[in-house]
Amino acid sequence: MSATGLPFDDIRALVRQMPGPDVAAVRAKREREAQLTKPAGSLGRLEEISEWLAAWQGRVPAVTRPLVAIFAGNHGVAAKGVSAFPPEVTAQMVTNFAAGGAAINQICAAYDLGLKIFDLALEVPTDDFSEGPAMDERTCAATMAFGMECLMGEPDLLCIGEMGIGNTTVAAAIFAALFKGETADWVGPGTGHGPEGIALKTRVIEQGLVLHAAHLGDPLEVLRRLGGREIAAMAGAILAARLQRVPVIVDGYVATAAAAILWSIDARALDHCLFGHVSAEPGHLAALEAMDKVPLLALGMRLGEGTGAALAAGIVKAAAACHSDMATFAMAGVTARD
Repeated sequence: MSATGLPFDDIRALVRQMPGPDVAAVRAKREREAQLTKPAGSLGRLEEISEWLAAWQGRVPAVTRPLVAIFAGNHGVAAKGVSAFPPEVTAQMVTNFAAGGAAINQICAAYDLGLKIFDLALEVPTDDFSEGPAMDERTCAATMAFGMECLMGEPDLLCIGEMGIGNTTVAAAIFAALFKGETADWVGPGTGHGPEGIALKTRVIEQGLVLHAAHLGDPLEVLRRLGGREIAAMAGAILAARLQRVPVIVDGYVATAAAAILWSIDARALDHCLFGHVSAEPGHLAALEAMDKVPLLALGMRLGEGTGAALAAGIVKAAAACHSDMATFAMAGVTARD
């Protein structure tokens, strides 16, 4: 516990404890890379990915226990009509995940990824952030701690995703608070809104930003006042993964909002993260650029539920295998370049 006993002080203390990359593992990786049966640099970004894995796993890169963790939460702001779907769809989709009927189930099966769903009190939505704080400090910190528990199975690669009707509005509010600019530039169609729906989302977000303006200089206050339980849980999961040296693949627009909270506390907080894809949601690329992050894929997706991160995990698994299982010139009897 922190000296003050305030929940957010405990979170800040954990951020200060973040380990850096394993320099020895990176050195060993580069030495082996130079001996593999291929021209230097010929696998392009795959070589960067395998080095990233080595740096954060602290060993020869390998992915044997990958996990996709989906966090589901409901939002009071959904009552303002900011989504094209009603709030009960969140619980219905959680049931669909459990039954194996969603897109993420098929991608996990295709790439042999583990999948866990975390229901974050769906029957109790957060409060409407346009009328008051979405959560109190204790609830927000406790939800971050709950998200940390997804590491209990000791995965060696964590993919984070979400489900929550109304959460693209919440994510847009977080980005607008953290990165400023015109609110409308952060707002997109979400689950299928047209121009009128986008305009409504923008007005609701602007109302919330004005209401909480005096408190938005602190990223954790941004999270509790504007955020949702699934976003808080994802932020906790990312932080716990860093402390346990587990590399993370971040999914799309909403998952990136969770990552942006940590980045705004300490720009080094996402060094163990890879951003799986850039969403079709227009504000996502701007958020990635604000943090100087380059997504792996650009497939025009905007589904959420961890789908982009899971697809990227297939590439990460391939990168690890290419490095770890490829023969060296000496092993294969191939003449190396002078």
